[in-house]
Amino acid sequence: MPNIHSRRISFYKLRFAAVAAAVAMVVTGATLVHADQYDTQINALQNQNSGAQSLVNSLQGQATSYQDAISTLQNQISALQVAIQTNEAKQAQLQQQIVADQQEITQKKGALADDIKTMYIDGQMTTIEELATSKSLSSYVDKEQYRTTVQNQLDTDITAIANLQVQLQQQKSQLDIVAASEQQQNNQLSSDQSQQQQLLAYNEGQQATYNQQIQSNQQQIASLRAEQIAANRKLVSSGGGQVIASGTCGGGYPATAVNGSGGNWGCNYPLDNALDNWGMYNRECVSFTAWKVYQAYGYMPYWGGSGNANEWPANARAAGIPTGSTPKVGSVAIYMGGSSDPFGHAMWVTAVNGNMITVQQYNLYYDGNYYETTISSSGLTYIYFGG
Repeated sequence: MPNIHSRRISFYKLRFAAVAAAVAMVVTGATLVHADQYDTQINALQNQNSGAQSLVNSLQGQATSYQDAISTLQNQISALQVAIQTNEAKQAQLQQQIVADQQEITQKKGALADDIKTMYIDGQMTTIEELATSKSLSSYVDKEQYRTTVQNQLDTDITAIANLQVQLQQQKSQLDIVAASEQQQNNQLSSDQSQQQQLLAYNEGQQATYNQQIQSNQQQIASLRAEQIAANRKLVSSGGGQVIASGTCGGGYPATAVNGSGGNWGCNYPLDNALDNWGMYNRECVSFTAWKVYQAYGYMPYWGGSGNANEWPANARAAGIPTGSTPKVGSVAIYMGGSSDPFGHAMWVTAVNGNMITVQQYNLYYDGNYYETTISSSGLTYIYFGG
């Protein structure tokens, strides 16, 4: 059964693989197209970056916890090393004491041997012989008391030696147990520290991979935006068109409004921050034209979820709203696009001058801003919401 560290690494690998696969799908599957589709791809990449950044932030928090764990383990190892060194010093002192005590035991054994020898020689004489050889009775009594004293001291020394040997052996056994336990703890702490370092290294590797993917996505976003600008400029410039006016707000688009769900939209709010009342993302070309239709005619069908610009003509015909190829003031001009730009672009027609028309629009250059331009009237589909 794998331990918690291997399970954690496996989890991170699976999580990383899923995100990396999703990011790869967005990048490799991207089709460079016009208007809303550019925004769709850009938003997808930005969402991927947001998810990857969230994972990086989470990994950074985990890395901090790994670093803290490594530091804590290192402090424990350092403290244990001090304890081991202290124990080793005690063992060295004990060994010196054992050697000194052994020398003392040897000396005592020598002295006892001499005493025993003397007592043994004296003990070969009978009591009458000892009395006869003694200078006096008092001398005999003194000699007998000395013998008894020596005998008692002999017993005491033998007992002390035995107790000392037992005590030294117990101390040695205790120190051996402590030393073994400390070494085991040290080995476990070193193993734990190694596992934390492995997790930290893997974590940092993941962070580097995610950051690299974020950077790659940012480059892809920059490329998409550049191509979006080029595509929209081509639309404007074809036939001699040009930008007449531009700004953050314009064309009567509301500065602030509230949709049915309570979300704020309008030119005071960022691009794509919320859906408008017709299911279009804020400050997109379709949101602006939906507002212009509602402002001019008092109604606008709810085409949210299927409201891409090039879908409007079919939606209009299905709703009984006429379409055609002739521009009219107050109509919606739709650039249908092609295989490379399947979502198209929606504009509000304010003037017709021969084969040129003046249109108002939002998000011409991906920035969510208002633009008034002149463009060629040919190749566009017009929706006549006013009949």
